[in-house]
Amino acid sequence: MNSFGKIFKLSIFGESHGKFVGITIDGCPSGVELCNGDFTEDLLRRKSGRVGTTTRKELDIPEIISGVYKNYTTGTPITIIFKNSDTKSSDYNFRNTPRPGHADFTGNKKYFSYNDDRGGGHFSGRLTVGLVAAGVIAKKIVSFVKISAKLVEAGGNNNIEEALNKAIENNNSIGGIISCQAMGIPVGWGEPFFDSMESLISHIIFAIPGIKAIEFGNGFAAASLNGSENNDVFIDDKGKTKSNNSGGISGGISNGNNLFFKVAVKPTSSISIKQRTFDFAQNKITDLEIKGRHDVCIAIRAVPVVEAALAIVLADLFLQRKTQIV
Repeated sequence: MNSFGKIFKLSIFGESHGKFVGITIDGCPSGVELCNGDFTEDLLRRKSGRVGTTTRKELDIPEIISGVYKNYTTGTPITIIFKNSDTKSSDYNFRNTPRPGHADFTGNKKYFSYNDDRGGGHFSGRLTVGLVAAGVIAKKIVSFVKISAKLVEAGGNNNIEEALNKAIENNNSIGGIISCQAMGIPVGWGEPFFDSMESLISHIIFAIPGIKAIEFGNGFAAASLNGSENNDVFIDDKGKTKSNNSGGISGGISNGNNLFFKVAVKPTSSISIKQRTFDFAQNKITDLEIKGRHDVCIAIRAVPVVEAALAIVLADLFLQRKTQIV
């Protein structure tokens, strides 16, 4: 559904063109210092304005509704909302002519046409602003872990600026690859089988709109290696290994080495080039021309979202681990 986590629990809500979007966080410990300024850096990294991003400009000012008093978390549920102010719903009319690659068709069928489809509705990347906010709090809980992500490829090109300019010139969109790592995770986090470290990270990563693949450590390349090549040899009594082909995870449990993974982000579905789709009102295939404001490469703004998603998982695992240690 729209919830995630065991102790550090999230519930995401809102629609792209509704009054606001937001997040409720339950299970955050009391006494975590928190004010609006703490969200600024990561929210700015997610905002539009750079080359290849949408011209929709939301203020993204967090309103903390509950769970924080005198700049400290109280231990009760934290609700944060972000008002939507720069919407143009007239650009979205895809109920009968769904965009290829988007959730217009599946969302309409799932909710029997009762869904709010303006701007993608609940399926929009707009909702990731709440994940970033939750990630800011999660990073405070696991402040001893350093998390960093970056866009390493766009449109199959390591020269991201060149790839963006070409896509803009062609009125098209491109995908990208984001790498993410975390340093300082202790040994022993993760709960095999179903709540293994990989399982939980993959779960929340795939909740980010547009993510199509994830690989840890060597990932798919490991399938072509011999065991003698892929195995990480221990070199000290703390579990440090000579290589890190596993990406910091062994048997679904953190092994003390740097956690490392990559994710693939698909090209934005909304493009300016004329496409073909099925018209469900006329019962025939027809042309589709999409207007409005859309990202050329959503992977650009997804970088802080990936960081936040990882931080959320780590905060939840940290709080679970605290309950296990006597």
